Amino acid sequence: MNTRAVRLLRRSLTALCLLAAGLTGATAEEFRTPSITAIRVEWRAVLDQLRTEIGSRPAIASRFTYAGQRRVPAWDARATPALVQLNAINASLFAGIGRSPVPVLLPFDTAGYLDDQADGTPLPLPRYQADFSRADLFHAGQAGYDAVFSLQPGAGAGLPSRTFARPVEVQITGSILVYDLADPLGSRGEPVKALAALYPGMRRFIREGYVRYAFTRFGVPYVVSIQCLDSTPRTRRLACREAYPIAERFLRALRIAGGQPAQPRYDISSEVAERPTAVSPDFSYYPGGDIITRSSLRRGGGRADFAAYSQIRFPLEKGPAAIRSQSFGRKNSEIGRGVYPWRDNFCEARSFQVGQCAAGFGHQGQDIRPAPCLPNSNSASSCHPRKQAVVAVRDGIVIRALKQQAATLQINTSNEHIRFRYMHMNPSALDADGILNGRRVAEGEKIGVVSNYLDFPNGTSYHLHFDIQVFTRDGWIWVNPYTTLIASYERLIRGRGREIGTDPPIAAAVAHALPIALRRSEGREN
Repeated sequence: MNTRAVRLLRRSLTALCLLAAGLTGATAEEFRTPSITAIRVEWRAVLDQLRTEIGSRPAIASRFTYAGQRRVPAWDARATPALVQLNAINASLFAGIGRSPVPVLLPFDTAGYLDDQADGTPLPLPRYQADFSRADLFHAGQAGYDAVFSLQPGAGAGLPSRTFARPVEVQITGSILVYDLADPLGSRGEPVKALAALYPGMRRFIREGYVRYAFTRFGVPYVVSIQCLDSTPRTRRLACREAYPIAERFLRALRIAGGQPAQPRYDISSEVAERPTAVSPDFSYYPGGDIITRSSLRRGGGRADFAAYSQIRFPLEKGPAAIRSQSFGRKNSEIGRGVYPWRDNFCEARSFQVGQCAAGFGHQGQDIRPAPCLPNSNSASSCHPRKQAVVAVRDGIVIRALKQQAATLQINTSNEHIRFRYMHMNPSALDADGILNGRRVAEGEKIGVVSNYLDFPNGTSYHLHFDIQVFTRDGWIWVNPYTTLIASYERLIRGRGREIGTDPPIAAAVAHALPIALRRSEGREN
């Protein structure tokens, strides 16, 4: 090849590369990790408040020391001996309470409890918890803490007379990490006049099936929430306005129960997520937000979200698996044969509130279906969906009460405060296997099998509904898990998938341009 031909070939290849790089919409979006803000806690104010609360009972006030050692870092336990003492006292009721890097606010009267113990006349635990039962769940970790308390039917003096069919669960979260979402509904709500003196700036709002009370204390965001029905009261369902007095009773009872300063935490910037470099020969998927036409409410469409919210293990034990609609599309294409390509169904029409979807309602998560048996398989029973194990996507803590249809896995680490919810497994099997509040599970550990339970057996098709919630100043918000699942599946199969419609025509262009450039250089083509 002569010098002129080499020069022309080099120019042609450069032009082709520039052309490919500039093709609008021709390359897939990069997956990115989430951006997270770290909170700075005002621990001096915490100690002042604790001194006030404990000081209401002079007999036990002397048990606490507020003067810390000098010349130690602010996060050193020796700087806040009163908190060390408080954690030691309450750890028997709230295990690991000292691990929380934010002040733990609970409806627990430590001063009254200690005073009665000193007198030898302790009362039943609910008397120190504004009539709420012993905590159904308490979990503290490096990101903060979460707790669930229940008010039993008929309990609670001064509340409306209705006796609820089931205990009313109240959740509280305090977090040092706040996920930075593009949230069209964020920071809305109404002031709560009855609590304005206790919680200046508190907001109450109904969102995604919960009434929520969001407030900031000691610089830390807290959210108290109760699942409820945003409608008129029903026989077996709590209406949101019925939940108001229960939540407000809980909030009035909050006291400092523990927590300990930790080393300073820093904001976490979004970065390009890690993915396999090898390409899968089979796996393909439609872009995030590209849902089935007319499958969303009010034609709001999907939502493109390229955040891989956590590096998780895929929630089914093995592949292949499909992500596709269980409610829309033709059976032979969208629900029936084959597993690829995958398709987002986060914003499909449902009655669930989803603030991340344009219509305000959506599916909340993604439907995952195990691969069907091969047509001529001799062992069809061995690949029946009921044989497909569902596994923990990370090391975490289970949030689930007896008989509940959903099992939630919570992750609380130095750089994550996130929840993963699994649905449609049989509740009786989950109960029998001990998949209940506080159970610790390891990544990859079996927690159930794919099933079709929705209020009753055979209530839906065989599939796993999987969703993700992250903590924000509005509480736990559902985000689209589609990108997170794609990335986890790529790790499972050790190959990178192909996004439909994003292959630049580089190979074809080079194949045609190369001989043209060479022929022109040799004068063989005019």
